Amino acid sequence: MSTQDAGSPKPNLQGLKILVIDDSKTIRRTAETLLAKEGCTVYTAVDGFDALAKIADHHPDIIFVDIMMPRLDGYQTCSLIKHNKKFKDTPVIMLSSKDGLFDRARGRLVGSEQYLTKPFTKDELLGAISSHVGRT
Repeated sequence: MSTQDAGSPKPNLQGLKILVIDDSKTIRRTAETLLAKEGCTVYTAVDGFDALAKIADHHPDIIFVDIMMPRLDGYQTCSLIKHNKKFKDTPVIMLSSKDGLFDRARGRLVGSEQYLTKPFTKDELLGAISSHVGRT
């Protein structure tokens, strides 16, 4: 039995609206499958431009954004979200296949709350959500 199973309350993610922005269909589908099983409503976007319209339409509770994307990268997308009065308090978690100090620092500079390295595990994904949305 892992320490995770030893009585720690499972986060209640039921009904949370989550946006996953990634140009990788595999990452979008993996995150969507994991989160839907937890009762979340999951929206996906292929890049920052696609995401901005979905953010305005759906008002997600938390946003995952890939750093390396065509047209509008993750840093630019995060910066645009954080500069919008309506969405500046929405947690943004950066996703990257690189685990570099520079990338983490740059993510913080544009306002992201956390940084996950791909491929992420189910526990990392759920842990990131519960630490920023704070429902147990």
